[in-house]
Amino acid sequence: MDPCPAEEDFPVSKREYDDLNLRYCQLKEDHVNLQRECDMLRAENEKLKEELKNSTFSYATVKCNIGQLIFLTGLTSVVFEWLLTKIMGSVEIIHNKLTVADHLLIILMKLRLGLCNNDLAYRFRVSKTTISNILRSWVPSMALVLKPLIKWPSKGAVLKNMPKIFKRNFKRCRCIIDCTEIFIARPSNLTSRAQTWSNYKHNNTIKYLIGITPAGAISFLSPGWGGRVSDKQITTESGFLKLLEPRDEVLADRGFLIRDELAAYGATLRIPHFTKGKKQLSAQEVDTSRQLSRVRIHVERVIGRWKNFKILQTVIPVSQVNILDDVVIVCGALTNLCKSVVPKRVAHV
Repeated sequence: MDPCPAEEDFPVSKREYDDLNLRYCQLKEDHVNLQRECDMLRAENEKLKEELKNSTFSYATVKCNIGQLIFLTGLTSVVFEWLLTKIMGSVEIIHNKLTVADHLLIILMKLRLGLCNNDLAYRFRVSKTTISNILRSWVPSMALVLKPLIKWPSKGAVLKNMPKIFKRNFKRCRCIIDCTEIFIARPSNLTSRAQTWSNYKHNNTIKYLIGITPAGAISFLSPGWGGRVSDKQITTESGFLKLLEPRDEVLADRGFLIRDELAAYGATLRIPHFTKGKKQLSAQEVDTSRQLSRVRIHVERVIGRWKNFKILQTVIPVSQVNILDDVVIVCGALTNLCKSVVPKRVAHV
């Protein structure tokens, strides 16, 4: 073994060597501390990235919260996924940064909550134009796919599913009809403004005839008509009468003066009795009118559920009136996916 080198063999003096060694140890300790701090910052960065990802509005972030998804769309995750599968082949991706599920979420939030396009644009971090393009592309496609859910059932199907409350006085009821109006912005065109003016609502509206089965399903939705049109005209010219068969009964409100038109198809109109020309109604007429009012309550509940899609309660911009029929169809179809508001069995009334 070589003898220990003499001090003069070192390139530096012993004192300098000790100083350098001390400096080295300090730097090594600093390195360890910096490395530890770097690891902590990296972990914090990953945590913040995850929080940012979760804070980004998307289907991925809301689907896990059942209550939130139902509030935003009116649908459970199971129905949402079914709907997504149903329409997948009929729609297109408008924005590459949004998933197909995000596109559908935008549509459903627009319909269910009636949000303006700016609101949706802020939430999904896209432009207002992108939201508009999604709506104009997806809503007509969805209406085409979902329209079969608004089905006119056979007479046998209606009888088979007739709720008990109808069986006593309205066992031949095929449909309950009503008209509903949706507000639109005031058109600049004078002709359109006149055609859509509703004397009943004192506003510009689009009117729809809606038919409900006794079991509580929407079975008919007419195209939209200007609010000026009468209930009689929309009923006779919408194609509704052609669906009726002999011995059918149609329940309606007093405004539907269509008894002769129904009779031409062998059907009967059932409306509350008038007191016009009489001092008072007979006991039988009072009872029949009361029974009719009781079953019509269910129609109002179905229409109420349909109008839970808040877009139908907003004022529709003139630029969107041309897709309003499609909006109405999609909302009607989604309403039919919900549990009926009419119980199959009820207490005797």
